[in-house]
Amino acid sequence: MLDLALSGSELNAPAGLFLVAPDSREEDVRAQLTRPAFCRVADLDVRYLPYGELERHRESIARFGSGPKGIEAIARRLF
Repeated sequence: MLDLALSGSELNAPAGLFLVAPDSREEDVRAQLTRPAFCRVADLDVRYLPYGELERHRESIARFGSGPKGIEAIARRLF
């Protein structure tokens, strides 16, 4: 997945990616992203989005959101 995301042209490059996982796994996610296999993941602007935050804010995002702004507001930067 990392190779595919990094090999796209600038026009097709993702504006950011969200790793959605259980609330209790944030430290595990951060630890995994320090592995050599993921050395370039910081180039992708990956953010951690805990299930709990998504669940708490999903109705507001659906009602008022347009584009990724609502998700970006509740996601946490990993780097």
